[in-house]
Amino acid sequence: MATRQQVQDLVALGLDYTEIGRRLGIPPGLAHLIGTGLPADGGDAPSPEERRIRGLPPSGQDLSNPEHANPTGRETVRRWIAERVRADAQMRAAGSQV
Repeated sequence: MATRQQVQDLVALGLDYTEIGRRLGIPPGLAHLIGTGLPADGGDAPSPEERRIRGLPPSGQDLSNPEHANPTGRETVRRWIAERVRADAQMRAAGSQV
């Protein structure tokens, strides 16, 4: 598990929490929580003045639900599925009756 010091060291290098999370292998919202002690979803949020004093970003909401990765398919998997379909006569017959 990443430590507060690790996160704060990366912040000091000028990295944002998305990049910090990537480097530490954790979600960016968790990196924010570890580094600041505050949830990224805005719960228990300090005032804008306190955020400025503590050196926190204006908002962490974008870190709590980062974009999802949608990996592309692999040709080896498509070939394996096609072979399984060709090998299953009963399922092909059932599918042709629909």
